[in-house]
Amino acid sequence: MTIFKTAESPFKADNTASNMCGFTLMNNQVGAIVAEVMGSKDNVTITPLPSMIRVDAVGRMDVVYAEVDEAAGEEEGWFNAAEFEESMSTHYGRMIHEDDRTIMFANPEDAAEFLDFDLKPIR
Repeated sequence: MTIFKTAESPFKADNTASNMCGFTLMNNQVGAIVAEVMGSKDNVTITPLPSMIRVDAVGRMDVVYAEVDEAAGEEEGWFNAAEFEESMSTHYGRMIHEDDRTIMFANPEDAAEFLDFDLKPIR
């Protein structure tokens, strides 16, 4: 008779709010420039991986298109929401595209003013 021991899994589920938001980028020239720009921000952590680059932030992060244009040495208007979406593969948190930036929010309630969403309870 064989007795099997159940090993405890190293993977855990945690449903508490993390106050984090982020995205992954392709690990290419554009992704590297965006990661460089975002890495200069205090609340952002960059994790380079073989095929992608993780960009994680606490609370909120703004991807300001003009900052990416400048870092790439391109004229203003080269980097935009379409270029960002093409370089990004996944994201978590609430994403809002503005004309001059993409904003990521960890908490959906913080994005309410951008979405014309009323947080008052319905009576």
